[in-house]
Amino acid sequence: MELTNLSAVELLNLLSNGDISPREVAAAYIKRIESLDKKIKAFVHFEPEKILKKAENIRSGKLNGLPIAIKDNLCVKGEPATCGSRILSGFRPPYNATVIEKLEREGALFMGKVNMDEFAFGSSCETSCYGPTYNPWDTSRAPGGSSGGSAAAVAARLVPWALGSDTGGSIRQPASFCGTVGLKPTYGRVSRYGLIAFASSLDQIGPLTQDVKDAAMLMNIISGHDPKDSTSVDTDVPDYLAALNGSIKGLKIAIPKEYFSSGIDAEVKEAIIQAIEELKRQGAAVEEISLPHTEYAVATYYIVAPSEASSNLARFDGVQYGLRLCGTEKANENALIDMYTKTRGKGFGPEAKRRIILGTYTLSSGYYDAYYLKALKVRTKIAEDFKNAFSRFDCIVTPTSPTSAFKIGERTNDPLAMYLSDIFTIPANLAGIPALSIPCGFTKENLPVGLQLLGKPFDEALLLKVGHAYQQQTNWHKQMPEMANSS
Repeated sequence: MELTNLSAVELLNLLSNGDISPREVAAAYIKRIESLDKKIKAFVHFEPEKILKKAENIRSGKLNGLPIAIKDNLCVKGEPATCGSRILSGFRPPYNATVIEKLEREGALFMGKVNMDEFAFGSSCETSCYGPTYNPWDTSRAPGGSSGGSAAAVAARLVPWALGSDTGGSIRQPASFCGTVGLKPTYGRVSRYGLIAFASSLDQIGPLTQDVKDAAMLMNIISGHDPKDSTSVDTDVPDYLAALNGSIKGLKIAIPKEYFSSGIDAEVKEAIIQAIEELKRQGAAVEEISLPHTEYAVATYYIVAPSEASSNLARFDGVQYGLRLCGTEKANENALIDMYTKTRGKGFGPEAKRRIILGTYTLSSGYYDAYYLKALKVRTKIAEDFKNAFSRFDCIVTPTSPTSAFKIGERTNDPLAMYLSDIFTIPANLAGIPALSIPCGFTKENLPVGLQLLGKPFDEALLLKVGHAYQQQTNWHKQMPEMANSS
């Protein structure tokens, strides 16, 4: 039995029954990471000896030493947290994120930090100061972003599951590209305390897993109100695992015509149509609808998100933590400005600078009303589209991404093409609703395709139920990259 080929739920059953020890599981994954990660480059911080020592000392908790990878923008006390940026080099948080506290309390074993686009700015995991992560299905291609390291690590079975964050599709798009399950919870469902912020009104932490059952189990642990996060919502958390049973017969599913425009790849469209047919076979009622403000989502997002990023990243100046480059040798009235200029000039990468400048511009005097305020109004219209749809339907089904994984370097010199990678995922963040991506097929080049399910606020349970029902009748989620099978 190859331990690393098992799902998180399957591994947990073996751990709980005492059939294997946490150290055995850790050793199996360490061996796999050391064998495969030189090709994938998912991990940016990995200490095997420390992991094995921790595995030997785990004595309690529901997870019994089950390994998990953590995206590099989540704070783990005493461990590096760089957000894939030079400006945070050397920074080790003195506290844990709330989700880390919850996982630690349940006996999770942290395998290390995984790569991401710098400050989550990207759709390909190429803007990291550590260099790109590669897609396990085809290492000439991007794993998606910004949680590319999390998705690639799960797809290659370097870990059974991982945490990512999603601001405009950063969990779901990599999940689609790498053939994994990715869930963006409702805004406020999972505490953001200890997540290094990109855009505070859009960011959400969520799971990347092999199947829907694993995602439900991880959501049971990380969900819930947190007084440390003022945007955390105090509402009941259902048992997501218990929701994974029952028929979807009679479920009302909407198909928005705007998500099947001319920009979608033909093979992706065909895979989505086949997935919809499977849901019909299971008794779901499907109807086409219109979400008329969808066409404005990308433009709206790239005003709102960079504006919030500009505000959030102002704290990184070389004074308190991270990189600090001195300005002039002699103290003078320009020394502080010189230090800011040199530190930020060398610390931030090109994409981070682009978004900071864009955000600062849209928030500046004379442009705030013309851009930022108008974008907030359009954001409300997008949210109203979803509210109207959910008054008649239980969930909405769309492609996760208009294409399968593109080549490394293919879009790095064309920011607009890169930004359009998230055209189908951005609306859910603007509206604050939950969204799930599950594998639903492959292209002729054997690249995964993702199906996206969108739900009512705080109705993750329904999305997981539909996703699980689909996976009970298909085996796309059981496919592994050739490199993972042959290791």
